[in-house]
Amino acid sequence: MTPYIQGTTAGPDSFVAGPLETGDQVPPMLTTFPRLLLKHAAERASAPAMREKEYGIWQTHSWADMAALVERVACGLHQAGLRRGEHIVIVGANRPRLYATMLAAQSLGAIPVPLYQDAVAAECVFPINNAEVRFALVEDQEQVDKLLEVRESCPQLSHIFFDDPRGLRNYDEQGLAGLDELIGAGKAFAQQHPDFFKEEVEKAQAGDVAAMFFTSGTTGNPKGVVHTHNTLIDRARAGAEFDRLSSQEDVLAYLPPAWIGQNIFSYAQWLVCGYTVNCPESASTVNIDLKEVGPTYYFAPPRVFEGLLTSVMIRMEDAGTLKRKMFHYFMDLAKKVGPDRMDGKSIGAGNSLLYWLGNLLVYGPLRNNLGMNRVRVAYTAGEAIGPDLFSFYRSIGINLKQLYGSTETAVFVCLQPDNEARADTVGVPCKGVEIKVADNGEILVKSPGLLKEYYKNPKATEEVLTADGWYHTSDAGFIDSHGHLKIIDRVKDVGRIQGGANDGAMFAPKYVENKLKFFPQIKEVVAYGDQREKVCVMVNIDFDAVGNWAERQNLPYAGYTDLAQKPEVYQLIKECVEKVNADLAQDALLAGSQISRFLVLHKELDADDGELTRTNKVRRGFIAEKYQPLIDGLYGGKTEQFIETVVKFEDGRTGSVSATLKIMDAKTFAPVKAAA
Repeated sequence: MTPYIQGTTAGPDSFVAGPLETGDQVPPMLTTFPRLLLKHAAERASAPAMREKEYGIWQTHSWADMAALVERVACGLHQAGLRRGEHIVIVGANRPRLYATMLAAQSLGAIPVPLYQDAVAAECVFPINNAEVRFALVEDQEQVDKLLEVRESCPQLSHIFFDDPRGLRNYDEQGLAGLDELIGAGKAFAQQHPDFFKEEVEKAQAGDVAAMFFTSGTTGNPKGVVHTHNTLIDRARAGAEFDRLSSQEDVLAYLPPAWIGQNIFSYAQWLVCGYTVNCPESASTVNIDLKEVGPTYYFAPPRVFEGLLTSVMIRMEDAGTLKRKMFHYFMDLAKKVGPDRMDGKSIGAGNSLLYWLGNLLVYGPLRNNLGMNRVRVAYTAGEAIGPDLFSFYRSIGINLKQLYGSTETAVFVCLQPDNEARADTVGVPCKGVEIKVADNGEILVKSPGLLKEYYKNPKATEEVLTADGWYHTSDAGFIDSHGHLKIIDRVKDVGRIQGGANDGAMFAPKYVENKLKFFPQIKEVVAYGDQREKVCVMVNIDFDAVGNWAERQNLPYAGYTDLAQKPEVYQLIKECVEKVNADLAQDALLAGSQISRFLVLHKELDADDGELTRTNKVRRGFIAEKYQPLIDGLYGGKTEQFIETVVKFEDGRTGSVSATLKIMDAKTFAPVKAAA
């Protein structure tokens, strides 16, 4: 009998939320995104819908402004020839006019396909050809150049519109035009045909395709995940009810819109709840903009939370002695009582008084410095977060929780209730979700948010969707005694140690990697051990954190490669590895996954070099092939290994970087036996 659990509207798996302030009059099963936009514009015309920072000043777009813009873009696209059922590619950062174009396309019955703005030109060819794309809207000159470069491989790409005209004045390419020109034409058309836009909006059905998101393609060509208005809106509404979101929330949209996580938070839930989405000026100003906005609802992958904590710790190491001592004293207190306090448990009068003082002197200023003073709900997802990192944020009063989902499930599968957030689980099934665990440990999901299909890929669709509606997640895990789901790793990645003292022990590479990545000195890790006698890892140092440490140690270095191979840096990383080994020794299930040997890579893993996906997930198989000499050195007992690696620069040129890497042994510990 396989474990099984179902999310409900009440009880331990979820709870009944208060009514949403907007959108309740439209039955969820009958609405579409453009209808939600028009509803907000009719009922809350002057309320802020989006803000965009430009030249250091926040510009506000009301719901009425957005509705008028969407109508003009839709009419312009119709005149340009975009038709119902067609795909249109959207490439760029979070910008109100790009979101408006998505809504405009949906208003015409067309299907927006967001692509990653940092993808190289060659990565755009397959999605454009697979979806037979004729129309594209891009943000700026960089994206225009990218699509012009692939036009020879994508001859059907006839129309390219751009939002930002800077640098494009002298371009004279057929089918290339500014979004302002499209809006002007659409405005004139709308004046001549005042009913056209609303009539088109009314033609759409909730079951129509609303958007397509391409997966990261870790093992081959990416797959187009097809979602309807209903699947996306249903999951957006379920998440909003779970956390009692309202139109009063402020959200910072700073992650790629092509990632469904950002799309759900800054598009689907934006239209369901009617809250305000804030678009930062640029990637380099995100931390400043975060502090200015002070979001109430915040979402980030673990990497972002790691980066924020690293920046705090770097600054604290540079602080005066008194400030450092005060910080560490109150952080020790927060670590001891903060999580219990956040979960609503009693911490005693004395600790409460000390925590209040700590909040006045340390926690409050720290939250403010992080831009999270107003955060009511914060989520992390995409991969597991280190338990210490998770506890840190909750201990200083930030309601950080985990969720579980994927592109195929429209994100929301499991969520953590406010007083049940734990680092080792991803929560309970939310409304409408059923979960069961297959005999091989794979998590199966049934949900109203499941993909309609993989575009033009029926074989792949059949592999993940059963005839009776269950979706194969490819994740291994189990449901604990409290009804919470625990994820161990990808089913295909969970392996066994073969030979040696730990023969037959379970090996979960992502679990090991995430434990190491908690340390601010470590940015990325790739672990190997399946069908081998021991576990070995390759480490990327965090250049900022280790560079700051090296400067305080008066340790000179000439760049990343030089710093990474310093004996002092190896000793620093060795201490981190051995702390993780000591922790793993406490876990009877994973004690055999302790790390025996490690090396520090000579370059940072990079999506442009194929080593990471565009969502910054490690492509472990690709890395194993690319760095085979290093793996042979780790398992062959060598103390150093020469490697030369081809790298790709931002301008498209290629080069190489080479180094002789040190390989070091790490101390492992005897497993701690449970008390009888």
